[in-house]
Amino acid sequence: MVKICPRCGGIMKPAKENGKTVMVCSRCGYKIEANNTASMKITSKIEHSAKEKTIILDGQVDVSKLPITREVTCKKCGAHEAYYWVIQTRAADEPPTRFYKCVKCGFVWREYE
Repeated sequence: MVKICPRCGGIMKPAKENGKTVMVCSRCGYKIEANNTASMKITSKIEHSAKEKTIILDGQVDVSKLPITREVTCKKCGAHEAYYWVIQTRAADEPPTRFYKCVKCGFVWREYE
C-alpha cells in the first residue's frame, strides 16, 4: 500500500531513524512514525540483472555491427541503404525512436513511430 504525504501529496517511503521505522516524503521530507512495519521492506540498494541494465555508449559505435535497411531514403544524398538502431528516448508507454545512419554519406537522422 502506498502512503501519500498529507502536506504535499508526494509518495512516502519507509526509512530507519534512531532504530525506528518512519515514513518520509520523497518530495518535501515530511516524516511520520510508521504504524505497520511488518509489511515494509527497506532496501538501500536495488540490484538489476544484466538484462535489465541500460547500456551507455561513450564515443564511436562500430556501425559494421549494426543491421542495415533498404527501406529508407537518406534525406541528404538520396541513398537507399542505412544502418539503424532503436532507443527508448521518451516515456515507456511511448513507442521507441529509430535512428538511421546513411551507408553512403554518413548522415544521421531519426524517426518517431
